[in-house]
Amino acid sequence: MAAPGLRAAAGALRRACGAWSPRLGRRLLRSPPMAGNVQAPAPVGAAREQDRKARGGWRGGARVWEDAEQQGKQLRGGPDGQLRRKLPKRKIVLLMAYSGKGYHGMQRNVGSSQFKTIEDDLVSALVRSGCIPENHGEDMRKMSFQRCARTDKGVSAAGQVVSLKVWLIDDILEKINSHLPPHIRILGLKRVTGGFNSKNKCDARTYFYMLPTFAFAHKDHDVQDESYRLSTETLLRVNRLLACYKGTHNFHNFTSQKGPREASARRYVLDMFCEEPFVRDGMEFAVIKVKGQSFMTHQIRKMVGLVVAIVKGYAPESVLERSWGEAKVDVPKAPGLGLVLERVHFEKYNQRFGNDGLHEPLDWSREEAGVTAFKEQHIYPTIISTERHERSMAQWLSTLPVHDFNATAHAAACPDAKVPSPPGDSD
Repeated sequence: MAAPGLRAAAGALRRACGAWSPRLGRRLLRSPPMAGNVQAPAPVGAAREQDRKARGGWRGGARVWEDAEQQGKQLRGGPDGQLRRKLPKRKIVLLMAYSGKGYHGMQRNVGSSQFKTIEDDLVSALVRSGCIPENHGEDMRKMSFQRCARTDKGVSAAGQVVSLKVWLIDDILEKINSHLPPHIRILGLKRVTGGFNSKNKCDARTYFYMLPTFAFAHKDHDVQDESYRLSTETLLRVNRLLACYKGTHNFHNFTSQKGPREASARRYVLDMFCEEPFVRDGMEFAVIKVKGQSFMTHQIRKMVGLVVAIVKGYAPESVLERSWGEAKVDVPKAPGLGLVLERVHFEKYNQRFGNDGLHEPLDWSREEAGVTAFKEQHIYPTIISTERHERSMAQWLSTLPVHDFNATAHAAACPDAKVPSPPGDSD
């Protein structure tokens, strides 16, 4: 057993250098008091809180963000390599107008530079303007991109709508348009709900088909050139035939993609009619408008083509009724030049979100002047000049005599007869 003197000396040494805390199981060192700077030791809990705040970046009770953390919220964007602050992405829709001549339709073919599409130029402009990062342009799913309609080769649009997620940079429309050719314009922008999909939320689509009226000249007794003028009687007959398309029908004969018993071949047409003709550059034109829930590939062009064939006298009116049956009917396809997507409709979306106080309705009345100006400047002149110089309608009309519009009637009378395939009308 240690001598009492030694035990007393050890106790004094412990009191001078520190104390043992059985609760914490460790030695809490305490500096000996300095003369003129006597300070009571901080409680154990307060010391731990100060240590936590120091590690978390607190100074004087307020958090201070480090420069490195702020720089982590920046990214490199644009060709000039400047750093800019990362903005939150927002779901928007863009109102587009474009002349489709020289393009292989609207939808982008990723990895194929041989066939240029409208979306190729659009995506390039979005990246170059700083709305989306470059990898979103390579994989459009990353920006949740969707278009209302996939317009075919050569088809134009005055009111196409696409939905996507972008950075809402300043002067966004001006910057996107600055990187687009003049025949492609972004005319409007609206914020939409996060789950909005322009294709799925679209209730209906309105197209128009512009054609020279000599397409309706009867093959036997009317002139077949630019001097032709559409009579009131012929216009009434055209509208009577176009009205037959209204309602729900099986349009499998108006596309190459559907069989006669596929449910998706049944489409609902709300309205279809021909407006009063007008003269441009000495040639008379007319516009056929059609509104429907959705249309299949080449459906509208074949609807127009069949009515033209009937009015010109190549096909009987009964072919319309037969075309909705299961039998194969030879339906000619009018040229793509005159087809234009005029507008898309979002009635159900507007009813639910248009007046909720958070979102604006998808109504483009304020942009209507810009749409009209674009049609007058780019779409109508392209259709007129191309028809005048390339005579696409006149050349197509010369192929109508080779179509056999009575093929199904012959097949019904002679079940073993083979229905011929029309030349030059393969999709």
